[in-house]
Amino acid sequence: MNEHIVLNRRDSIIEIVINRPDKRNAINWAMMAALGTAITDAERLAGARVVLLRGTGTGFSAGIDLLGFQDAAGQFGEGWRDNVFPLTQAYQNIVNQFERCSLPVIALLHGYCLGLGMELALACDFRLAAEGTKLGLPEARLGIIPDVGGTTRLARLVGPARAKELILTGRSIDAGKAEQWGIVNECVPPDDLLTRGEALAAEIMQAAPLAVSYAKRVINGLTDVERGLQLEAWAQNQLMRTEDFATGAQAMLTKQPAEWKGR
Repeated sequence: MNEHIVLNRRDSIIEIVINRPDKRNAINWAMMAALGTAITDAERLAGARVVLLRGTGTGFSAGIDLLGFQDAAGQFGEGWRDNVFPLTQAYQNIVNQFERCSLPVIALLHGYCLGLGMELALACDFRLAAEGTKLGLPEARLGIIPDVGGTTRLARLVGPARAKELILTGRSIDAGKAEQWGIVNECVPPDDLLTRGEALAAEIMQAAPLAVSYAKRVINGLTDVERGLQLEAWAQNQLMRTEDFATGAQAMLTKQPAEWKGR
């Protein structure tokens, strides 16, 4: 396991905690790999019924760690930007584990849930958000797209028009509007977030475990997520090599407006 990903057990509830508050829970590759290990371990624990996913500090997750791209060469080779497919697929495979887990997964969101953090939350079965939480997929402002299931799963959840509104503008919305749109199941007072998550878990555990697991698989199988993930990977493989992506990443790190070149 990774020091920034913590696995706790409370009877039949398994808790996975993103614990990098000094970096706003920004997710690097080591943390992604640890998240994959954590959800696999949670599923294998005897008597486990529900997984709670949450973050420490001021927010759930600010998304991918842009500085973590410096480590991509070590994991995916020096020329990783010339062929982004392996990197994208590796991230997609881990996020997919949360959607495909036989246990229901409840994401507890607070503060901010952005980029890769939101893509991870969208792969969960339920999303509960504290009032005031900001949710968004700002990748277009970096010159790329949400390629870890965000484009596909958001469109599946709210329809093409709403998905375009968020993804093409890169804007964030608050938890109240996210509830109206159907992105989150419930918007709750911040102090009640964990309690409400545990209450939902307790309600799920009143149902038969096999029925819950099979129902989840049937519902997930109603849409062609795999095709969407392939399209995301194709688009990102083009965009990661553009001058605009380098410009957008630098602008976000320096908090300066980007001057797009369209190339």
